[in-house]
Amino acid sequence: MRIALVHDYLAQDGGAERVLKSLHELWPEAPIFVLFHDKEKIKFFNPENIRTSFLDKFPFKNSTYQWFLPLMPLATEQHRLKDFDVVISTSSMFAKGVITSPNTLHISYCHTPPRFLWADNYTYVSDLKQSRFIKFLLPHFIHRLRIWDRMSVDRVDNFVANSRTVQQRINKYYRRESDVIYPPVELSSCSLQKTSDYYATGGRLVGYKRFDLTVKAFNRLGWPLKIFGTGPEMNSLKNMAKDNIKFLGQITDEARNQVLSGARAFIHPQLEDFGITAVEAMACGRPVIAFSEGGTTETIIPNETGVFFHKQTWESLFDKILHFNYESWDSGKIREHAAKFEDKNFKNNIKKYVEDRYEEFRKGFNQGVLIQ
Repeated sequence: MRIALVHDYLAQDGGAERVLKSLHELWPEAPIFVLFHDKEKIKFFNPENIRTSFLDKFPFKNSTYQWFLPLMPLATEQHRLKDFDVVISTSSMFAKGVITSPNTLHISYCHTPPRFLWADNYTYVSDLKQSRFIKFLLPHFIHRLRIWDRMSVDRVDNFVANSRTVQQRINKYYRRESDVIYPPVELSSCSLQKTSDYYATGGRLVGYKRFDLTVKAFNRLGWPLKIFGTGPEMNSLKNMAKDNIKFLGQITDEARNQVLSGARAFIHPQLEDFGITAVEAMACGRPVIAFSEGGTTETIIPNETGVFFHKQTWESLFDKILHFNYESWDSGKIREHAAKFEDKNFKNNIKKYVEDRYEEFRKGFNQGVLIQ
């Protein structure tokens, strides 16, 4: 079975890239097709396995890739995949739109339908730090991309969602059925340790993750907070934060796990597709204080592995933290729950899924009746 992997692009190290990494560990001979590859940021793939599009030749594509959005569908369609039995795309944007041959099975692991085209369309445009002229033109391009995105869905044989939340979006926006396989979480580097006096949060510091709510709440509380990660919102958050809030920037996985293990709790203010960082915090034995919508509702057991706040406001978060008893949690039990999402379970589930769907595909492909 000749397999190819397709990913949107390799420009950041997040949950989607960890899924791709696990897939490539399962099928190390499979080439990885991407629009472009930032070799400085993403170093855990062998460059010889990477196949890039013409966009990889453009200058500044790693730091300003949003400007190339209108070209991404064309570049995606030019990936040459005719020699493979199975194509597995991992996508939150355009990778699912690859064109495969009639005898190739295409399975798409969907992290979410593109947020900027569907669920967060209006927020995306209004939050952009661009001129009024750009914001005036942008809806035209988004409209055309939305049409292509909806059309590209028909090129997928089987959809896999990374959570029930995303499964609902796939059904809402694409009118397609999907199966759910939760993404992998690495547990081996997480350890239980004595908690310190601080709380923790972090990830990619982007607008929709609402780290501003956490900063505002801890400004009011005056309690220690550590924030790891980088992103376009970092300067804005730093300007907002008081002295009790410490920004750690981009840190290693080992350092991040040390921060998580020592925290009284992990703060998760955003609506996420799955919420892999929250599961990583639980893998380190720490409870999570999370917004009560999205993927975390599938991974957190209320009052056993975390608690929810129900309005996405700093006041609601403030009240939940203020009344949070950090001493009443069983770290071992929290870690045991997180083990359900570990990497080996993902690999077993996705491997069986691909093999079963391919067997069904082959049988279906050979069941035609010749009428003369």
